[in-house]
Amino acid sequence: MAKSKAASKKKSNPVVRYLHETRAELKKVTWPTRPEATKLTIIVLIVVAFMSVLLGSLDYIFSRVMGFIISLG
Repeated sequence: MAKSKAASKKKSNPVVRYLHETRAELKKVTWPTRPEATKLTIIVLIVVAFMSVLLGSLDYIFSRVMGFIISLG
């Protein structure tokens, strides 16, 4: 009888097993509080805005330099 229980666990549906394991792992997660999530979201938005300005500026500078080089030739 012990073998039949072990055999039935081995033949369980992989999708169902995956969902059960995922749910168990999500219960172990330490979720951030609302103030922590808000603070981290603001930090991400600031970094994204800064990087957008930086990359946009570099793109503008390089395009002007390339345009100048092309106009010389």
